[in-house]
Amino acid sequence: MGAESSGKRRLKRKMRVRKRVKGNSERPRLCVFRSGKNIYAQVIDDTTGQTLVAASSLSKDLASKIGKDSGNRKGAAIVGTAIGTAALAKGITKIAFDRNGFLYHGRVESLSNAARKCGLLF
Repeated sequence: MGAESSGKRRLKRKMRVRKRVKGNSERPRLCVFRSGKNIYAQVIDDTTGQTLVAASSLSKDLASKIGKDSGNRKGAAIVGTAIGTAALAKGITKIAFDRNGFLYHGRVESLSNAARKCGLLF
């Protein structure tokens, strides 16, 4: 009976959240993943299983804006702004936020606040 790793604890939180958070065509799901160095965001319609919009700190157009800030709150805010403007351009205004088991703190919070400022309704 050893201690659980942080990755296993995150996956347990993720499954608990995903039982309730589902995306559909009217209100797709904004899913956030953060690694040690980068952050990724996707807007997903779960009924069809399609990714409607995606942005990450590794994408070529954002990497030049982010520079060396890909692993901090500034980089997350830039990705949040990008995902918000791209979603609005596709006609998506309401989303269900999926933090993917990560705590709503730091980079995840920064990304969601930037997406809200663009006009997305959570």
